[in-house]
Amino acid sequence: MVKYKPVSVSKAAFIFCKSTIAVLLWIAFLFRIKWLIIVTFLLLALSAILKIKRAPLIVLYTYTVNKIFKSKDEVLDEYGMRFSHTFGATINLIALIFLYYINALIGWGIVFFLAIAKTAGALGFCTALKLYECMSKGGCCSFLKKK
Repeated sequence: MVKYKPVSVSKAAFIFCKSTIAVLLWIAFLFRIKWLIIVTFLLLALSAILKIKRAPLIVLYTYTVNKIFKSKDEVLDEYGMRFSHTFGATINLIALIFLYYINALIGWGIVFFLAIAKTAGALGFCTALKLYECMSKGGCCSFLKKK
């Protein structure tokens, strides 16, 4: 069984974080803005490194909007969120490598997939977190679990 570490963050900040990444990816995809992919990569990588409580977009929201409009807290798994952010940053990095060095068309295809996945996550269907839960708790992905 993989460890579970509950951490409490503002629900609105968490929604802001997921939504901002999704919006940035859609803008980057629709207008073919490569530097926005770098921004989303950095946000996800920093979120993975700093953990969810100190993730850049969580901190930004917590110390600005949440000071005026308080929201309820949500309990998240710190390890699951770190996995999700690392997974997203890795896919982002792959997209960047394709965009700049291999094949831009494939790179934009990866960005499109990533934008869909992040939109699903922003709507409450956090795909990478679900994958982490499956792998750590067994069930749907138990064949991937280390024994």
